[in-house]
This record gives sequence, structure tokens and C-alpha cells, in this order.
Amino acid sequence: MVKKLLLVLVLALSVFAQEVIEEELLDEKIISFIGEESYSKNRDYIHIIFRDTKNFYTKEHINVVKVVETLQENGLLHLFFEEPQQYEMTFHSTGSPLFFVKLMGDTLRSMGYYRYVTKESKNDESGFEWTISLEAEYVTDPVLLRKELSTCGCDIIDIVRNSATDWHYDIDTSKAHLKVDQLEIGKKKKYSRLQYAKWLDVDHIKSMQIKSHRANFWYPYIALYDSSLRLLKVIKQDEETSEFNLNLPQETRYIRVSDLYTITNIRYGLEFSPSGKK
Repeated sequence: MVKKLLLVLVLALSVFAQEVIEEELLDEKIISFIGEESYSKNRDYIHIIFRDTKNFYTKEHINVVKVVETLQENGLLHLFFEEPQQYEMTFHSTGSPLFFVKLMGDTLRSMGYYRYVTKESKNDESGFEWTISLEAEYVTDPVLLRKELSTCGCDIIDIVRNSATDWHYDIDTSKAHLKVDQLEIGKKKKYSRLQYAKWLDVDHIKSMQIKSHRANFWYPYIALYDSSLRLLKVIKQDEETSEFNLNLPQETRYIRVSDLYTITNIRYGLEFSPSGKK
């Protein structure tokens, strides 16, 4: 009987200790976002809105985006600057660097960020890091960033706010895919008024026919990539083409279709007719 009571007591103390650790870690993360001074001023209020500690954890990890969102909703985290200024964002992933930069670049552009410069990039045993610098009136909203990343199968694991102008994001890309149209066997896809090279997901496609609009002057330039965006093959044709038949290697996941000279040569569009399953 005594042994059972001691076991229950040990388990209870273990659970209590775990809860204390989780609360302390959550407090540390909150402080990292709003600073010691703001935390001290609003300690009681913060303890009220974060009283259900478990709600801010996903398994054993803090749900940092939910923490950020809660702070924003309660007026405790401000992302705006008094005037436009330069700030940095560093993105970290353990996936393919080429794929990651393409994915993050597409994500940033979909959020309206076109003018940024790469400040630094490094690849080591811990993964790949890409740091960009941009000028804006406010810091990128982590909640909106996560929402956009989710459309590509990604998630934000952690966020570190080193300062008001220095943010670090750890991104899970284990289920990532480019946010591009996926071709389906037997279903034609027609794209008009092309202004950029066309990216497509051809994961299950064995071959396809590409037709150029009769008003185009198309000189095919087609690049084939695997799932990590490793270049598999480049097809160039220095001859005006109205129709092109393309066979895809087994490992092909994405294709990029453009013109050998200028995108305006295919501005009236292309039609894709996929067939055959890999």
C-alpha cells in the first residue's frame, strides 16, 4: 500500500515538474517576442491569457505561431516600425537548398515581397540557412507567413526574435511541394498570356504534348527537375516550334517551360496534353 502511494506521489510530482518546465519555457518564449519590460508591465494579464499552457504546445514543442497570434490579438506584440527600415529574416531548413530557396522565394512573392536581397546563405550539418534583407514599414506577420507556407505543405517549427529587425524561422519542409499546377493524365491545361516561365508538377506523368498558340514564335527551352529541384535535363531547340512531344524520365517531378530567347515569344500561351502514367 505504501509503495503504491509513493508511486502515485512520484508520478504526481513528475507531472507537476513537467508543467512547471512548460510554463517557464512558454514565459521565456513570450519574453523573447515582447521584451522584459513589456512582460513585467503586463505579467498578470499575460498569465491570464496564457493560463492554459497546454493549448500553446504541440506535443512537446511550443506552438510559436499561436503564441505570436495571441500576443497580437491582445495588443502585446507590435510588428510596425515608426518609419520604413531595413530588417532581416533568416530561414532554416534541413531540406534541399535549391528547393528551399525556390519555395521561400515563391512564398514571399505571393505575400507581396519582391524587393529583397540575399545577405547570406550557408549549408552545414545542421541544415541550410538563407538570410534576406528587405525594407518595409512592418515586420512580416508570422501568422500570415505560416498560412502561406501551409499551402506548400510546410510549417513553422520555431521563431526566434533576436531583435525588432532580426527574425529567425525554422521551417519544416519534410512534406513540402512547390505551389504549382499539377498535371493530370488525360486532362489538358491551357495557359494564356504568359509573362513568366511556366512551372508544372508532373509527378505522375510519363509524357506530354505541348502546343504553342499560332500567334507565338516559340523556341523551346524546357528544364526537367526531380523532387529536390536537382536539374535532370535541359531541352533547347533553336527552331520555331508549334508542337513539341516530351518524354519524362521516371524521377522527373517538375518542369519549367520557357523560350530560348525571350518570354514574349510565348506570350499568347501554351497548351499541355499529358498522357501515360509513370
